[in-house]
Amino acid sequence: PTTFTVADALQDYLEWMEHHRKSAHDARCRVNALILPALGHRKVIQLTATHIRQWLNDLVNTPAKHRAPATDPDAIRKRKATANRTLNLLKAALNRAWREGQVADDGAWRRVKPFPQVSAARLRWLTLEEAQRLVNASGPGLRELVQTALMTGCRFGELARLVTSDFNPESGLLRVAESKSGRSRHVVLTEEGATLMTRLTRGKARDEPLLNPRPGQSWTPNLYQRPLQRACENARIDPPISLHGLRHTYASLSVMAGMPLLVLATNLGHRDTRMVERHYGHLAPSYVHDAVRAHAPRFGSLLNENVVKLHSL
Repeated sequence: PTTFTVADALQDYLEWMEHHRKSAHDARCRVNALILPALGHRKVIQLTATHIRQWLNDLVNTPAKHRAPATDPDAIRKRKATANRTLNLLKAALNRAWREGQVADDGAWRRVKPFPQVSAARLRWLTLEEAQRLVNASGPGLRELVQTALMTGCRFGELARLVTSDFNPESGLLRVAESKSGRSRHVVLTEEGATLMTRLTRGKARDEPLLNPRPGQSWTPNLYQRPLQRACENARIDPPISLHGLRHTYASLSVMAGMPLLVLATNLGHRDTRMVERHYGHLAPSYVHDAVRAHAPRFGSLLNENVVKLHSL
């Protein structure tokens, strides 16, 4: 339809996401804040690649409220990475509209490319000694959250949803009922991790949250962020670590200790090893070296120094 707007395409896509994607709420917040104000009023039939490129550049160059323009290279990289994710969301909505016959041509957004080479974040993780300092500097509630994150590598959402019955003391496994992908998995715990889970589940009902800031209260990001910031300051962790950084700490220390990447990927809940290879593969040189030396071809005769010189005709 000639009156079909970008806002219409986004609304249709968000309604579809509500039934098919766990990230629908975050997507709606991103749409409302970053796409609708600039592009929502435009009719899709009149949308051009120039419109989209200008909007994409503005996402990087226009600072958020109460923030100065980004000058640090890593800050600019982060803004470009955020702009790319938002572009992917816009394209997904417009592609769905095109597939549903609401739009006749998809050329405008298909010609717009994301910013290149901005997804490789500089990973931050703690040493064992820093991790111990952070645990010691964390107050009750936060301490157990930090400990569990360090010993499982779970994401915050996974940690916040854990209940007592998710821990199996006989097998030493922790069940993540609902992960980012929507699938369940079991995290294999070390003896230390199993000991911590045993202590956290003691005296609790099976459906009671495993972790909470205080009895009867559930963890939300706004409840841990400032306390974690203060704990980093008290523990002399500079720059401060985020809770997701504790997942990176678990993964990085595991790889450096010799854990195979496939095993790590399984415990972290990835479908394959691509993600851990991208982020942590360089931390396992001995693993790579051993694999190459074990499986690379041997040619034998190439080392033969009995070279016969050919006479010219």
